[in-house]
Amino acid sequence: MGGITMVAAAILLLVFAALFFAIGGSIYGGNTNLIISYHQEKVKPEERKAYGKAFGKTILVLASALAISGIILFFGDAMAVKIASLCVFAVGFVLFAVLLAVVQKKYNGGMF
Repeated sequence: MGGITMVAAAILLLVFAALFFAIGGSIYGGNTNLIISYHQEKVKPEERKAYGKAFGKTILVLASALAISGIILFFGDAMAVKIASLCVFAVGFVLFAVLLAVVQKKYNGGMF
């Protein structure tokens, strides 16, 4: 990919990061209506606030990975930059998935 394409990819990652920061922040703040209903079917009413905070944090982890990955792409078109960006995203995504599984197991008894 050329330089302009890398800038476009970086901007796209940052746009998605901003979207996930907004969603994660809203869920963290208590708006659990943004979470698909089957993900919270077994969450006890008294745990809904803690569940929202924990779920929101997992979304913020994903948003952070997207943002850092996008910022890295602004550093050039070299293969090392692309690999670094991809590695940051991959680690962040795996961390997000593990944290989401832990949150779902704790509050919902499992992923589904």
